[in-house]
Amino acid sequence: MNLATLWAQSDGLGRGVMLLLLAMSVLTWMVIVYKAWLLARARRSIEGGLAGYWRAADSAGAEQALQQADRLHLLWPLHGALGALPEQPGVRSGTDGVQAPSAARQAHLTRLLRDGLQQSTRQLQWGQILLATVGSTAPFVGLLGTVWGIYHALTGLTGGGAISIDQVAGPVGEALIMTAFGLMVAIPAVVAYNIFGRLIGALVERLDGFAHDLLALHGGSGSQAA
Repeated sequence: MNLATLWAQSDGLGRGVMLLLLAMSVLTWMVIVYKAWLLARARRSIEGGLAGYWRAADSAGAEQALQQADRLHLLWPLHGALGALPEQPGVRSGTDGVQAPSAARQAHLTRLLRDGLQQSTRQLQWGQILLATVGSTAPFVGLLGTVWGIYHALTGLTGGGAISIDQVAGPVGEALIMTAFGLMVAIPAVVAYNIFGRLIGALVERLDGFAHDLLALHGGSGSQAA
């Protein structure tokens, strides 16, 4: 099938469908390439940041380790919740005089950690909506081109006397190519969406675990950060 012939035989709507599918395909592959690079870098950022943070001897060293390893600032919003937490007086125990974190402080830290986790998750989720949209709509865009191409081909054959199967098979077969184009655009988007979704889920689990560890250390045990 000659694409130039298909383009020449199409009208405005058919050409618009082809251009739309081309634009969707280009955007999809741009997102796939960038997203693969982003998630690979995010994995290194999280793994290196966590390793440096927990190896640090004090809070200053932990902060420096995050600044050096967490290039994408995925862990930093969670650590930053500690800096945004106001100092509040605890509740003094009547037996040993040790101060425990107040419930208000614990709840405030939970909200800050949840906000930080959502910020990092949004960064990891970038591009997923586009992949899902392309994967779900590209087949229907291609089908629209096919239906319109068949209609356009059949109306072009009317008024010419007897119509043979050979006269119909060529234009209809060319129109069916549009459905194949739609699938060729949609399949990479769907596959990439599913693969990236699993990778993002694993990274978010690491971030969620870090948030829970911070909450247990600085806000009291037995609470949930997200």
